[in-house]
Amino acid sequence: MKIDSIRKTDLVVIGGGIAGLMAAIAASDNGVKNITVIEKANIKRSGAGGGGNDHFRCYLPEVHGAGPDDFIAVMAESMNCHTGNGQDPTLAKLFLERSAEVVHQWEGWGINMRPHGEYVFAGHAFPGRPRIFLKYDGSRQKPILARETAKRGIEVLNDCSSTDILTVDGKIAGVLVIDSSSDEEPRFILLQCRAIVIATGCSTRLYNNEATPGWMFNSTYPGCNAGAMAQAFRVGARFVNMELPVRWGGPKFFQRCGKGSWIGVLRYPDGRPIGPFVTKSTVEYGDITSDVWNSVFTDVIHNGTGPAYIDASDASEEDLLKQKEGFISEGLSCILQYFKDHDLDFRHNAFEFMQYEPFVYGRGLEIDTGARTSVAGLYAAGDTVGNVRSGIGLAAVYGMIAGETAAAEMAGFEFHDIESHPLIGKRLEMCGAMLGRKAGIPWKEANLALQQIMSGYVPAAPYHVRSATLMNAGLKYLADLRKEALANMGAVTAHQLVRTLETVDLMDIAESLFHAALARQESRGMHQRSDFPFTNPLLNNTFINVAIDRDGKITTSTRERWLAPGMPTGRV
Repeated sequence: MKIDSIRKTDLVVIGGGIAGLMAAIAASDNGVKNITVIEKANIKRSGAGGGGNDHFRCYLPEVHGAGPDDFIAVMAESMNCHTGNGQDPTLAKLFLERSAEVVHQWEGWGINMRPHGEYVFAGHAFPGRPRIFLKYDGSRQKPILARETAKRGIEVLNDCSSTDILTVDGKIAGVLVIDSSSDEEPRFILLQCRAIVIATGCSTRLYNNEATPGWMFNSTYPGCNAGAMAQAFRVGARFVNMELPVRWGGPKFFQRCGKGSWIGVLRYPDGRPIGPFVTKSTVEYGDITSDVWNSVFTDVIHNGTGPAYIDASDASEEDLLKQKEGFISEGLSCILQYFKDHDLDFRHNAFEFMQYEPFVYGRGLEIDTGARTSVAGLYAAGDTVGNVRSGIGLAAVYGMIAGETAAAEMAGFEFHDIESHPLIGKRLEMCGAMLGRKAGIPWKEANLALQQIMSGYVPAAPYHVRSATLMNAGLKYLADLRKEALANMGAVTAHQLVRTLETVDLMDIAESLFHAALARQESRGMHQRSDFPFTNPLLNNTFINVAIDRDGKITTSTRERWLAPGMPTGRV
């Protein structure tokens, strides 16, 4: 294998989803002339928000009120919502402060933030409490952001994936890229740059698929595997909160995000409401029970009182129409089509929900309020960030912040010679060997083996526990798998080679998760330990960092959350 082309650019953005495009646009608007976006699919429909979205967490003074008490009320609700845990309040506060700016900017670009004629906040809400999720029509958000990217003359490399972030003396120097646009033979591009923004989303394919074991792409975020997150880890970037995976819920066997788009009441089979919050279907609130009681769909199966159904049979026609519009905005048209094909409807059918497999979402790279990681010149935004989270809103706001910060600091970075960088030769040799093994182990076998190790030795609650003995055994098996996979995995096409390299990146993410879970010696959330069976209140504000030191050894450390004076701290 060889490098097909060498290019020079000031800023590389890895990932062309919401966070990546917002970073590129903001950097361009703040004076960066040469920007390259790398996207393994196509920026018009890629990333977790590729199909759309209909909830945008934000604070709008014109709706919520412009006083300090109004902001504090929204901040408190934000820190205690279903994606509020595991955050540094300082970062969460900045996100809310700048969220209105993005809402108005998107509206100016043509993304419909007021599909009902005015700003409407609904869903994921407690009755009688401030509502913080703006209902909008995100069905065209990616094509519109792609158009804004093109307007600014930003270079986009679709069908391209990063394989390695390159540093020289600890400073950002470049990115090695694999171009899989030709399925037969991959091409390699070397990008020499001064700074990088990582925006590759969450990490799926890490645990056994709960809905359809063995079918890895029946997933809430099927295209995301956070590859650049692993590449940043290898050059010294710190991770945070890796031991606390996330589990979404939604339609059984049909994995899709958008639980908040469904109206209706969660009910037992005999019709009783499962939670205490609502007894009648309502667009304004939905049923927040599953946000508060995260394991409800699994619990009712295990205790025999289930299944759990979402029932909207009592909803008004107006509310059902709004739900349908929300499904389209969210990118759930496939569900509507399925209902049509099978003569199903919300008026006469209740639908069973389930809890999906664990994944790394809102856990990963530690950033500061400027979206800086612990490596100078390396920034991160979106679901790959580990200490602030809020789905589409977070991706948009911190993508913008990452681009702004990179632009402001660009003058302090310089280009470095990387043509003879030792990592390049090693990676090309690995890729050549994999392509040379026409009868080698397929990547799916290695990925499934990784999922079995993760699900068996560092499982996530409920009804699964971790322990030092289990996790140390799992680390040993992971090392064995890595050795076996690197020696025997084969790929026939460029596409297969990309999946194979993703699997190697997932092993790095998995190893960091094992070490973080060993370091958190208590039980908390999805992290339940049989050898430390209770939640230690003295660790309520403690985060676990994981990093690779200069000797190549994985190390862990603890730190206190970064608190915002006068602001609610929320939960962990």
